[in-house]
Amino acid sequence: MKPINDRVVIKPSPAEETTKGGLYIPETAKEKPQRGEVIAVGPGKDDKKMTVKIGDIVLYGKYAGQEISLEGLDYLIMREDDILVIV
Repeated sequence: MKPINDRVVIKPSPAEETTKGGLYIPETAKEKPQRGEVIAVGPGKDDKKMTVKIGDIVLYGKYAGQEISLEGLDYLIMREDDILVIV
């Protein structure tokens, strides 16, 4: 995948399976992950260089990005502006 403009492709981290206390979290109660690894980065837009790079671990908004599935794997495509922080 090669994103265009200021788009970024992120592989979301898996949802937590258990709580810190060791309790199992059922599928219906799992929260959508807000952390992931940058897989691909576009060239930027309007002569503005991209801040994130491939391999960065980032945090993003709960409902940010467009979910896609490719070859059985789930990804998010979002604008760089939707990324909150590089971890």
